[in-house]
Amino acid sequence: MIQKTPAEIVLIKKACEITRNALIYAKSLIKAGVSTFDIDKSLEKFIIDSGGSPACLGYNGYPAATCISVNDVVVHGIPSQNTILKEGDIVSVDIVVAYKGYHGDATRTFPVGVVSEEKEKLMKVTKECFFKGIENLRVGDRLGKLSYAIQQHAESNGFSVVRELSGHGIGRRMHEAPSVLNYGKVTDGPIISENAVLAIEPMINAGKKEIAMLSDGWGIVTRDRRPSAHYENTVLFTKTGAEILTLEQDDEYYSR
Repeated sequence: MIQKTPAEIVLIKKACEITRNALIYAKSLIKAGVSTFDIDKSLEKFIIDSGGSPACLGYNGYPAATCISVNDVVVHGIPSQNTILKEGDIVSVDIVVAYKGYHGDATRTFPVGVVSEEKEKLMKVTKECFFKGIENLRVGDRLGKLSYAIQQHAESNGFSVVRELSGHGIGRRMHEAPSVLNYGKVTDGPIISENAVLAIEPMINAGKKEIAMLSDGWGIVTRDRRPSAHYENTVLFTKTGAEILTLEQDDEYYSR
């Protein structure tokens, strides 16, 4: 597991600050009648004006600044002028910001107006999965402790965990070792080291766990076309515990 130096952590924290603020701005953009393309362009400008750069743009040929995934799209939805948000949709906005060579990564799933009870519960449980995962997680623990907690909470609420996608280490590169699975045994995975930085991101389906890729080569959807939600933060592990670098200060979990 890659340990970060104090100087690297300063830069990662700045990247995460821009990421967090971009997601706060994204929330204000989510409304019926707006295209995901227009949301993406607004976020791209916001990130650049904030001193960062949108790390997704051009990453392995990806054509947009952010990933915006609607309803049954699990991840990597390409923003489009043809994708117009409508009342009752849920929308996952995944933002990765680069700042002076270091990265911050976070995702939120937002409702468009009033959504169904199922979607409301799915968003709530997905967020809870993240916090259940990092609860009492410390340096020296195995990552499987997090993976097991996420899986148990999702499945106990009648939902399923995507297997093929995972969280990851983050720092100088957007994706670093190790993979951070959202399922598994307590005894699985590498041991968390001091000053490790991880992007932890439960991806939870309302229906079955199976997924498929869209013809654009990026978007991942649920095979049964049931909704999916995504909640992600960049987390620094120190001797005192987990520090969530991308969490909004007005979030109910912030002071925990």
